[in-house]
Amino acid sequence: MQYRQLGRSGLRISALNFGSVTFGGTGNFAKTGNVDVTEARRMIDICIDHGVNMFDTADAYSGGLAEEITGAALKDRSQEVLVTSKARFRTDDGPNGEGLSRYHLIAACEASLKRLGRDHIDLYYLHEWDGLTPLEESLAALETLRQQGKIRYAGISNFSGWQAMKALSVAERDRLIAPVSQQIYYTLEARDAEYELLPLAVDQGLGVQVWSPLACGLLSGKYRRGVTPPEDSRRIEGWDEPHVRNIEKLYDTVEVLVEIAEARDCSPARVALAWTMNRPGVTSLVLGARKETQLLDNLAAATLHLKQEEVQRLEDVSALEMIYPHWHQKSTAAARFSAADRVLYDPALRYDKALAKRK
Repeated sequence: MQYRQLGRSGLRISALNFGSVTFGGTGNFAKTGNVDVTEARRMIDICIDHGVNMFDTADAYSGGLAEEITGAALKDRSQEVLVTSKARFRTDDGPNGEGLSRYHLIAACEASLKRLGRDHIDLYYLHEWDGLTPLEESLAALETLRQQGKIRYAGISNFSGWQAMKALSVAERDRLIAPVSQQIYYTLEARDAEYELLPLAVDQGLGVQVWSPLACGLLSGKYRRGVTPPEDSRRIEGWDEPHVRNIEKLYDTVEVLVEIAEARDCSPARVALAWTMNRPGVTSLVLGARKETQLLDNLAAATLHLKQEEVQRLEDVSALEMIYPHWHQKSTAAARFSAADRVLYDPALRYDKALAKRK
């Protein structure tokens, strides 16, 4: 297992983490899985045996039940591992039952600590943007929690580029706790984060944890053109994430994954994870699993090293459209690109060269 520095913090985390979105199985989250305490403990033991040192949860998962199961499964192992949680989504019916207000964040954190059975959360995420609460208020609440010893580090999740940059700026200006990481969606199915979020991470020294790195199973090889998915898959059960904009491009990407996997005698999922975990700016992937066999296969991605020609094939089939101003910068500014610029533009320039050769 690789251990990587989380942004500009002194914290080192495993390149693969384990998430609890499949724990509990209540409400809408029943579509993701229903892992109980016994199975959760078994999965967590496997992860620790493979070198995983960070476990991810959130108060929104199964109405807090996922946090309870995570806490129970980690009992007596709390000194060995790091735990992340998140707050933002609705936890009660009152007018302040959601959002990033000081009122909601402090109450949510204290409730999460109780469910987890811990005295602190190692990395506490703002789970989603809240356009009605000033960032000054949200970050000040996190600063209070830090001073009280209830959280060690702070992060942001599902923020856009300008929102993330504003959070970093407000924290620096007001000398408040600054986010050390962002948790984002980034896969071969949707490489949108390369437009702004990954370049921002490289430029600003912000860690990146990727949630659902297999696109909620879409990159597992189960979803192929002309093939009926398994009956227990999330899509069949009505789980509507991620939003696929181009199903034919997804199918093309999966076919390349399958071809590489067959040549490597491994699963398409393992190939997809190996590609993502080695992208510039990415610190770690948050794995989720319903079954022990899935988890073991995913963990094996830590030792799969793709060849450059395999990476090129995956980049070509999943290539991003160059939206403005990126197409303009690609054609006029390439001679003066920084490392942050190259996160987006290097694959695009390689793709252009490959197209030119084929012509």
